[in-house]
Amino acid sequence: METKKAQGAYHVRSVLAAMATVVMWSSNFPFTRFLHQCYSPAVIMLLRFAVASTILIVLGIIMKIRLPKVRDLPECVAFGGFGMFLYMLTLNTGTLHVVAGVSSFIVASAPVFTLIICRLFLKEIVKPACWVGVILSFCGIIVVMMSQTTGFKINIGTVLLLGTAICGSIFSVAQRMLVKKYTLTETTAYGVLTGTIFMLPYIPAAIRELPASTLPYNLAVIYLGIFPVVIAYHTWGYALKKAEKTTHVTVFLYLVPFFASLIGLFWLGETFSLISLFGGVVIIAGVVLTNVLGRSHK
Repeated sequence: METKKAQGAYHVRSVLAAMATVVMWSSNFPFTRFLHQCYSPAVIMLLRFAVASTILIVLGIIMKIRLPKVRDLPECVAFGGFGMFLYMLTLNTGTLHVVAGVSSFIVASAPVFTLIICRLFLKEIVKPACWVGVILSFCGIIVVMMSQTTGFKINIGTVLLLGTAICGSIFSVAQRMLVKKYTLTETTAYGVLTGTIFMLPYIPAAIRELPASTLPYNLAVIYLGIFPVVIAYHTWGYALKKAEKTTHVTVFLYLVPFFASLIGLFWLGETFSLISLFGGVVIIAGVVLTNVLGRSHK
């Protein structure tokens, strides 16, 4: 009985942490779209991670966090390189061409790619029925991408955002492996600091663009550096650590597009076509179906 109560408590904590993360990550899309009015995609990425890195370095000194072991460096590089650097670069550049709501629908397909990666590299057994959801999500992605085409030209933003989804899936798997060995603060610090190192070549561009910025844009950068990065990655890592399986948590990511669309609508006045909405719903339906059908380990 006590064991069941403990498991239930862990589940509730995991769900609450995942939901908090979803709200913060939802704001990523409209806030980034807002910042495009002042900064280039790469500079947005660098500035927000400069804020996050500064906070984590201070926390690291205060909390005396450990350095990662040499054998864990590949996971840290994968976490920071894919989950932070490439994720943010493709996200920021993609949202330059695609509105917040549509962008979030494409990125929401990440759990499907997580399932594929877990099957290929972690050797987790995927129930045959789950592939129905995978196929459905891919059909939705095609519909959304086609809805964003002009003539016969594919919107490069949708391709980049699909890359964001793949990077997000690698991030989830890599972080889950790290949180088994290190604390949440340590894991977040490893990823953010490693990702920031990859972003350093964009410092000259930031120096050129900063003088033209104004307070609202800088406050938005600070928000993105603190909440969707430092706090959100920490709560996401906590959710993954308390979850029995990765997909028990990643399923909540399908809520991101709806929050992002609402924020984009009421704040930025962004709308999108019914075809895009239909494709987005199909993506989410595929993700939900995949998780509902379940997955088991060897």
